[in-house]
Amino acid sequence: MLASLTIRDVVLIERLSLSFRRGLVALTGETGAGKSILLDALGLALGARAESGLVRHGADQAAVTAEFELSGDHPALAILKEQGLDAEERLVVRRTVSADGRSRAWVNDQAVGVGLLRKLGEELVEVHGQFDTHGLLNPQTHRGVLDAYAGLAAQAAQVAASHRAWRQVEDARHSAAAEIARARSEEEYLRHAVAELDALSPKPGEEEELAETRAVLMHREKLVDGMNAAYAELSGERGVERSLSSAIRTLSRIADKAGGTLDPVIAALDRAATEAGEAIAALQSASSGVDMDPRALEKLEERLFALRAAARKHGVDVDALAALREDMAGRLLLIEDQGDLLTRLAKEAAVARAAYHAAAETLSAARREAAGRLDAAVAVELTPLKLDKAKFRTLVESLDEPEWGASGIDRVAFQVATNPGAPPGALNKIASGGELARFMLALKVVLAQTSTIGTLVFDEVDTGIGGAVAAAVGERLETLGHGLQVLVVTHSPQVAARGAVHLKVQKSQKGEQVTTGVAELDGDERREEIARMLSGATVTAEARAAADSLIAGRG
Repeated sequence: MLASLTIRDVVLIERLSLSFRRGLVALTGETGAGKSILLDALGLALGARAESGLVRHGADQAAVTAEFELSGDHPALAILKEQGLDAEERLVVRRTVSADGRSRAWVNDQAVGVGLLRKLGEELVEVHGQFDTHGLLNPQTHRGVLDAYAGLAAQAAQVAASHRAWRQVEDARHSAAAEIARARSEEEYLRHAVAELDALSPKPGEEEELAETRAVLMHREKLVDGMNAAYAELSGERGVERSLSSAIRTLSRIADKAGGTLDPVIAALDRAATEAGEAIAALQSASSGVDMDPRALEKLEERLFALRAAARKHGVDVDALAALREDMAGRLLLIEDQGDLLTRLAKEAAVARAAYHAAAETLSAARREAAGRLDAAVAVELTPLKLDKAKFRTLVESLDEPEWGASGIDRVAFQVATNPGAPPGALNKIASGGELARFMLALKVVLAQTSTIGTLVFDEVDTGIGGAVAAAVGERLETLGHGLQVLVVTHSPQVAARGAVHLKVQKSQKGEQVTTGVAELDGDERREEIARMLSGATVTAEARAAADSLIAGRG
């Protein structure tokens, strides 16, 4: 609910601070007094287009501050939280416009974009009449309005959940299908590559081993000649083993006469003889292990070059070829497994679609039934509002499957036919502002308990009516005010008399300066204003008596 409105330097308003209460607030005043300025100022605070013409002549900038009291679950709080702003049940929005047309906005003293201000405004106030209008005039809101009227929130939530589950499975199925298509596009290549690697059978560490063996084979003749010469030196007629054995025998014969000094020598020679024997044996083994086959080097190089060529082909190291083969073989298996996965996901998608469609059909049937009740309820309200020839219709139309969504399988639209025999058309295409406002009033009376918007503004809802019709409008506005805050700009005394609060907009002049002000009327002042509205410039006793009667009739 709007708690206060502070305006500075907007058109004819110099400084103005207004406090508001819940209920019906009537704004009256002579034509041209500036009632529309108040609505322009409120619209500015709620994100309406800013123009330099709103700045009072001679002022640097115009400023409007609107304060709202919100319930703890109000949608505006969720919007603030999404934006990382302070979300309190006391919401203050502020807007300034400089004389050059530049605009700035704040929410709870935090600078914001005008787009956010406009989004908040759509959750705070609805304006109906001959000026900016949103809410029920936006066809995109009609489905949610009908669901709220019929109490279908739980069913709508179930449909949304079913749709979400269906889409998740469908997304998984499409992703799997795309993956299978990509895999199958390279299946032939994978099979060929795996066959090549299977034939090659690479092993980790093989390249290093082959390179070492290749180096040996490339120098095998020199190696063998050198090893043979070394063997001859070690085991020939004067070989090291024979010399060591002879030395050991000679020293052993005199060792007992050396007082133990030869024992370390004999032990060292004995060790040397053992080592020499092992060295000769190893040399024999190494020499015999050299492959002297003329084709051995050629075969080894063919193997080494084949491994390196395969590594270059696949862009990996030779040692990674074995792991690459395993990866490719795994991808081939995955193609086969994904075929089964796709079949399973297709079945799951069919089940999820059926569950969604069943829930959506149930919701659709409930909407159609509720549409009939809503139409009948609105029709009851149209007659006393001098719209008895008009017909209101809630259209619930089935959508084609590509248009199905989280909200169901229906398109909901409020339509009206203003004259008998005329085809119904969109609610927001009605030409007459006053007629449109009365349609909105009828709808709002019926939907009073379903909207989260706490403040309704009706601008000259009584245009072109009087007498009993104006009284009916006033009565319905008062009824709305029992649960909401309703601001009505009116020229009708029947409407004004129904207000819980009566504000009079009036001009005053000081020298050459004309300003607009607002005064809250009570008692005699209120009676006098309603009498003026009844009789014109000259207020008569009869007009005052009639004013008393209208005020006394307020519920």
